[in-house]
Amino acid sequence: MKISILLPYKENFSSNYAGAVSLFVNDTIKNSKYFKNSYIFGNMPYKKAFLKNYMNIELDKSLVQSNSKVYVYKFLEKEKLINSDIIEIHNRPNYIQYLKHINNKKIILYFHNDPLSMNGSKSVKDRIFLLNNIDKILFNSEWSQERFFIGISNKSLLKQKTSVCYQSTNRVKIDFSKKKKLISFIGKLNTAKGYDIFGQTIVRILDKYKNWKALVIGDERREKLIFSHKNLLVKGYTKHDKVLNKLKDVSISVVCSRWEEPFGRTSLEAASRGSAVIISNRGGLPETSKNAIILKELSSNELYTQIEKLILDKNELLKIQKLNYKNFIFDHVYISKIIDNIREGFSNINLFFVKKNKKIKIMHITNFNERFNGRLHYNTGRRINNGFIRNQHNVLSLSDRDIIHNNKTIRDINGKKTLQNKILETFNNFKPDCIILGHADRVERTTLNKIKDINKNLKISQWFLDPLSKYGPDHKTNKDRILDKIDLIDNTFLTTDPNSLSFKLPNSYFIPNPCDQAFEVLTNYKKNCNYDVFFAMSHGVHRGELKSGKNDDREVFINKVIKKNPSLKFDVYGMNNVQPIWADQFINRISNSYMGINLSRGKPIKYYSSDRIVQIIGNGLLTFIDKKTFLSDFFSNNEVIFYNNLEDLSEKLNKYKRDTKKGKNIAKNGRNKYFKYFNSNLVSEYILKKTFDLKSANKFLWDNK
Repeated sequence: MKISILLPYKENFSSNYAGAVSLFVNDTIKNSKYFKNSYIFGNMPYKKAFLKNYMNIELDKSLVQSNSKVYVYKFLEKEKLINSDIIEIHNRPNYIQYLKHINNKKIILYFHNDPLSMNGSKSVKDRIFLLNNIDKILFNSEWSQERFFIGISNKSLLKQKTSVCYQSTNRVKIDFSKKKKLISFIGKLNTAKGYDIFGQTIVRILDKYKNWKALVIGDERREKLIFSHKNLLVKGYTKHDKVLNKLKDVSISVVCSRWEEPFGRTSLEAASRGSAVIISNRGGLPETSKNAIILKELSSNELYTQIEKLILDKNELLKIQKLNYKNFIFDHVYISKIIDNIREGFSNINLFFVKKNKKIKIMHITNFNERFNGRLHYNTGRRINNGFIRNQHNVLSLSDRDIIHNNKTIRDINGKKTLQNKILETFNNFKPDCIILGHADRVERTTLNKIKDINKNLKISQWFLDPLSKYGPDHKTNKDRILDKIDLIDNTFLTTDPNSLSFKLPNSYFIPNPCDQAFEVLTNYKKNCNYDVFFAMSHGVHRGELKSGKNDDREVFINKVIKKNPSLKFDVYGMNNVQPIWADQFINRISNSYMGINLSRGKPIKYYSSDRIVQIIGNGLLTFIDKKTFLSDFFSNNEVIFYNNLEDLSEKLNKYKRDTKKGKNIAKNGRNKYFKYFNSNLVSEYILKKTFDLKSANKFLWDNK
């Protein structure tokens, strides 16, 4: 799992003037199990970042566009190369508006400040927008979390999308005997932080208790508060690691903020170093340490009283120091684990869902022939689709050629633009686990690339029914069709043995033409039929009628069979000036025949057959198949009749015309076999089994042949 982390604009992810956000990100990501696959993005002038996996976003100020917008869009350009699973935004809720088009990436927003003080979360409308467009919101204190929900109803329900994730520091050993008589104030030296209160108080303390000293670390350019004493050391900005090291010596640490501190990193760090911490009751400060001394009122006199009590009572001072240290839990490992657990909940969520529940969201794109008003309803795409649905999957079907046909305009002459846009919009709304393509030649590579950019874990498989033999019809065209997007396809399913192809087709598997319980409804072996032999073909399925001057090798072969066997009654369509038949008319006509010849275009190739085999054997006709198809790997002579050539076929047709009892029994066995092992439920399940590497209790007779 990859994680992209976006820092606030101009946040210094460096030891130079690192803010609370940078320190938090640096410390937690180093202790994360996803450290190696995490990338931090920011904008800062310093060349040396905390971590090597930091990427700086160079940005020129724009007079036209918002700097925030430009910054986020520049980030998205860089992030696209990484294609992370999770995007984490720190302390900038206004950035989320520029991410709302992001799909199939989880978004986490971290609040390090009061939500009601920040652009993008001040109003109730802003915060509702965040709840609707973010997968998880993390707050640095319960106080901040409560602030976020002010004015929002149904808090208990909506809070489920949020969590509290405190700031952290490292855990070190403390020797309390080495603590110095030292009082500290660390932070911005302004009135908001209460530095004026501390300054007035500490001068009085140091005057009275001359063996005590005070240390002030911090600066403030906008406000000048100057306090001096011979035992008061005022240092400016100090690197964070040196501050932590100095806190080991500090006995009493004061954090007397006037403003509502969202959390209070200084008091947390002081407690972790075994200092007695005195805090004001502001914001999230009380959450930083269970054993902090909370000022009853925010005044110099009250602060003086609390410091003096600790100075005078050494045992109480040591007790509070040790309690702070003992009860400190917010170390980097602990907090990083909390964050990782949240991330892990998003990890490969689609595949986890599929493997555990086996209920898959499928976007099935093929030609459902809706524009032909039911004439071509009985097709393999619908059989496979029926199987997906019967296996209780969630299927969204798109008929690519119908969409193109129905959306040709002046602006989109061939309708292809409309199709691509519809696929993308449908994908974004439906968010499928996989896309299954069936002869979907109109789906463009760019469309699949865009979809892969959105969800790199998406599975894309294709099925293909047309002949692929180099000795068969349309060989080059069909080869080009199936290879057109092969680098974007995870698995390919063919009605031809992949090992028999003249070209390599990676991750390809054989599937039989599936029968379907709703389509193949006849049982001709149960009755006496008017005709002996049925055969139907078409030169152009979409044309729907014969094309003058058009014929193929099947027509030649069948005419030879007819001529050679004058005693047999043939019912033949799609040739000899007899128009092809479709839909219910096809069912009515085939119901009158006892035997059927399964004959495909071109020279036989291993396992290949058109869906004619389903229509014949699935409706209970005694089925005759060319032995060179090697379908004898699946069927015995007691289920299907295999022939070697014209003479052999003729002999066997006449044999079973005479012996109808045996022939009908073979037809029954063949139909039963086909429905048991080659039905649409099993074929559809097999496609998903291979696509997602799922286990199945069912036996697939054709697998590993």
